[in-house]
Amino acid sequence: MRVSGIVLALFIFSSAGFGQQGTAVTGDGVVGSVTRYAAFPSKHVAARNVDVWVPANYSRTKRYRVIYMHDGQNLFNPKEGYGGMEWGIDETMTRLHAEGSVRDTIVVGIWNSPKRFQEYMPEDAMKLVPAERAAAMNAGEVISDSYLRFLVEELKPFIDRQYRTAAGRNGTYIMGSSMGGLISLYAYIKYPAVFGGAACVSTHFPAADGIVVDYIRQAMPRPDGRRIYFDYGTETLDSTYEPFQMKADGVMREKGYGPKNWVTRKFEGEEHSERSWRKRADVPIRFLVGK
Repeated sequence: MRVSGIVLALFIFSSAGFGQQGTAVTGDGVVGSVTRYAAFPSKHVAARNVDVWVPANYSRTKRYRVIYMHDGQNLFNPKEGYGGMEWGIDETMTRLHAEGSVRDTIVVGIWNSPKRFQEYMPEDAMKLVPAERAAAMNAGEVISDSYLRFLVEELKPFIDRQYRTAAGRNGTYIMGSSMGGLISLYAYIKYPAVFGGAACVSTHFPAADGIVVDYIRQAMPRPDGRRIYFDYGTETLDSTYEPFQMKADGVMREKGYGPKNWVTRKFEGEEHSERSWRKRADVPIRFLVGK
């Protein structure tokens, strides 16, 4: 999104004794807007920015589905995205809304922190790693349960209060890439009453020697009306993913998932980067909130 103008607006939210301000930013040629809640506080994890995109037709008379996305700094603004590249989620969502191919949807981008691995690595999966191996990894304390409590107990109630959301499970989704794919999968498992679907893009299953595949074999719930998406490319880091994804796909079949509630896509020639994820962002989004 190319930003040329800034419109300031103040929003107040009182919960756990704090107020939260938001700055709405609009850009030339973009239908819709992004509002930034800077240094959003939490009792569970470090404060971080949260960006909220709403479509051009946003109305207080409608109810909107919400997709929560990780690595929020990489979603909307190339000046903030990793390596100067971002997903272009505002452009993709604007196009999909204009086509009428998705339901009315808001996107919430949660910025990562310096503890990205610790917040995104599934905590219950790490409990399966032998102590000697865990120590050798030198990854620090994994705090993904705390990160998910931030999302579910603090951020989501704020979004539901501030915006016209379809707050139930069928209106709430989660999405991310790489380690963000792992934490999206973990949220889907840990909070089945909250998230109606997850999109796990270039999921980093090799983390901790692939222990997450062993974990989901134990913990993956049956579909129960929910939907889950996986994909991977074939270049750079993604070139290592297929064997792990195939094992995960076997688990999905064992748990009763099929074409109506699960898909895994392989993208030949695509790499592990925001550039590649931008090109196919519409695919998981359509799967989650398509009409």
